[in-house]
Amino acid sequence: MLYLRLAPEQFSCDEEKILWTLAFFKDGRAAKWSENLFRQEADTGIFPIQSWAHFEQQFWSQFFLVNAEADAVNTLEGSSYYQGHRTVDDYLDTFLTLVSNAGYTDPRTLVVKFRRGLKTSIQSQIATMPFGRPADTDPETWYAAARRIDQAQLTNEAFQSTLQSPTMAPACSALPRSATLSMFHLPPSTPPPIPLRPALPVPSREIPMDVDAVRKARSLPPRGCYRCGEANHLVRDCPHHLDVRKLTVEQREELIKDLMALKDSGRRGS
Repeated sequence: MLYLRLAPEQFSCDEEKILWTLAFFKDGRAAKWSENLFRQEADTGIFPIQSWAHFEQQFWSQFFLVNAEADAVNTLEGSSYYQGHRTVDDYLDTFLTLVSNAGYTDPRTLVVKFRRGLKTSIQSQIATMPFGRPADTDPETWYAAARRIDQAQLTNEAFQSTLQSPTMAPACSALPRSATLSMFHLPPSTPPPIPLRPALPVPSREIPMDVDAVRKARSLPPRGCYRCGEANHLVRDCPHHLDVRKLTVEQREELIKDLMALKDSGRRGS
């Protein structure tokens, strides 16, 4: 209708208007209705709609409710038109269409129906306003007040969301019980490796070995423990237990040398 009024010179007769309009009937029931009209024309040789007024009448009968007023009244008596999660603007668009189709014009009836469908928080805030409360016979003032409060609530919600601090991460991440226990499970204690005494210098092959000098050096009183090398106790009092199985070949040979020297020193002393 809008295009027909803006460009009337594009159409010379009602038939051109009808055919141009039917060109948009491409899907669903509209496409089937258009196909049926052209099928009738093919069967009879005459297009079944001869005037634009007749086309509008057929269009209304095919695609609009038989009793739009009764349907709107039934909707307003139920709760399907309530605002719900919609904004007041969206709710108001639906509401105004319904009251128009229902033929409601009484201001008090419009206010009652509008309040009934509003969100409880908005309706209560308007109804309990200490000053400037809209009259129950002034629907336009109710519409404007509902818009203002809805916009204020949306703005406040957006502001509150910016004040919420980000969720702090827990100090300790949640771990399975088995993993937590394994973190604090200490392996069985093992004796520390036995430090060996520094090896005595081996004479150079070019110089004949002075056996007496070596024995004399080994016969001197020991500085400390032959086992761990510490100076505050003797080998018999050593707290470190000797485990020959854990010694390397070199350590075993060095230990044998120390024991032989100790034995030799005891013989000389006797």
